[in-house]
Amino acid sequence: MTNEQINAAIAEACGWSMEDGVWVWTADGIDCTYYELWDWANDLNAMHEAEKALTDAQCVFFRTYLREQLGPHPASLYVWHATARERAEAFLRVLGKWEEVAE
Repeated sequence: MTNEQINAAIAEACGWSMEDGVWVWTADGIDCTYYELWDWANDLNAMHEAEKALTDAQCVFFRTYLREQLGPHPASLYVWHATARERAEAFLRVLGKWEEVAE
C-alpha cells in the first residue's frame, strides 16, 4: 500500500470520514474537521493515537505481527523499535484492512 492508501485506511478505521472534501471525525463529542489526513505512515505520534483504538485482543495480534515483521534478531523483542510504517501495516493487518500491492 502507498502511504496515501495507508493514511486513508487508518483514518476510516479510526472513524474519520470524507464529507464535502473535508475529513471529519468526532472527539470528546465535538465534531472536528481537517483538510488533510494525519500522516500515520510516517508519524509515530499519530500511530500512537491510532493504536489506542485497538482492543486488548487486537493489541496481542498487533504485537505478535510486529515481532514477526521485525525478524529474528534481539530488536524484534522490543516492538517499540518499529517504525511508524511498520506499525501502520501491523495495525491495518490486525483490522483486516491491509491490501497487498502488486509490484
